[in-house]
Amino acid sequence: MTNRFTRIAVKIGSNVLTRRDGTLDVTRMSALVDQIAELRKEGVEIILVSSGAVASGRSELSLSAGRKMDSVDQRQLYSAVGQAKLINRYYELFREHHIPVGQVLTMKENFSTRRHYLNQRNCMTVMLENGVIPIVNENDTISVTELMFTDNDELSGLIASMMDAQALVILSNIDGIFDGAPSDPESKVIRTVELGRDLSEYIRTEKSGFGRGGMTTKCNIARKVADEGITVFIANGKRDNVLVDLMHAPEEMLCTRFEPNREAMPSVKKWIAHSEGFAKGELHLTQPAVQALTGEQAVSLLPVGVEAVVGDFEKDDIVLLVDAEGTRIGVGRISCDASEARSVIGKHGQRPIVHYDYLYLES
Repeated sequence: MTNRFTRIAVKIGSNVLTRRDGTLDVTRMSALVDQIAELRKEGVEIILVSSGAVASGRSELSLSAGRKMDSVDQRQLYSAVGQAKLINRYYELFREHHIPVGQVLTMKENFSTRRHYLNQRNCMTVMLENGVIPIVNENDTISVTELMFTDNDELSGLIASMMDAQALVILSNIDGIFDGAPSDPESKVIRTVELGRDLSEYIRTEKSGFGRGGMTTKCNIARKVADEGITVFIANGKRDNVLVDLMHAPEEMLCTRFEPNREAMPSVKKWIAHSEGFAKGELHLTQPAVQALTGEQAVSLLPVGVEAVVGDFEKDDIVLLVDAEGTRIGVGRISCDASEARSVIGKHGQRPIVHYDYLYLES
C-alpha cells in the first residue's frame, strides 16, 4: 500500500528510548532511525520530537552526595549532559543513512507571540527544504517550571500543527488507549476515536516512568490536533517496524487512531488553539453570546456579549473566553487593549472584540 502522508511529526517518548535502568536503548533508537530513513526514501518529510535527554543524562552521571539538588537543578544538569549525548547518537545513526539532522531546542514561551511562532516555523521549513531532519526537544536547561510544556506530547502537537503535518505519531510504551487498565487481559485497544467521542472514562491519570506526562496528556493533545485536521496515532514504539507499518497499513496496526476533522483550519487559528497558556486576560460572556459562538453558524464575539473583563492586556494579546460558571469555552486574539475593552462591553453597534478569524472554540 502506498503511503498517503507526505509530512509527518513523530514523537518518541522517554519510555521508548530508555531501558528500565534509565540508560539509552541504542538498539531501539537505531531501529527507529532505520524506519525513518526508509520513509524518507519514499518521499515522506519527517519532523522528529524526541524525549530522552534527561533520562540519558541521569544514566551518565553519578552525583556527589556532598550537595543536595532540587528537582529543577537535577533536570537542568541531566538535560545539559543528556541532550549532547542524545543528539550525538542521532547524528551518528542518521549519518549511516547519509541523512543530515539539525537540533531545535525550544521553550513554551517561544510560541507566545505570532512573530516567534512564525520564526520557528520558517527555521524548520528551511531545514526540510534542504533535506535536513529537525530533531526537536524542549530546552530543559533554561525552561522556567511554570512555563514548561506538560511534556513532549504537548510540544509534538504544537509542532505538528505549526508545520502543517498531515499526521502526528505519538510513540509510547503501550499499544494505545485501552477500554480498561492496560494490565487487565480483558482490556482492548480502542482502535478509532471519532471527533467528539468522550474518552474520559478510559483514561488513566498515572504518569510514565521517565516522562513527565501520561495518557491524559496524550489524549488531550491528540484530540486538539485531530480537530485541526491532522490524523493522530498513539502506538507502541517498542514494536518492530512500527513507523513503516503505520504509514503503509494503519488499519492493520494495533494502535489508537484519532480521526481528523475534514475541514482545514487556517494557520493563525492553529497558533491560537495552542496559545491558552499565554493568555493575558479573560472575557466573561453572557449566556446568549456563548450560545451564539457555539452554534452552527460562524460568528465573531461582539462587546454586547461580554459581561466582564479580567486582566491587563494589549491589543493582539491572547485572552480566554469563559461562560457564567467560569468554564473556558475558547481562546482568541483581542482586537483592543483592556481599557478600551472595558469601555465598550455590553454596548451595541460596536466592532467585534474578537474576530472569528482569530477565535478558537474548545470542542
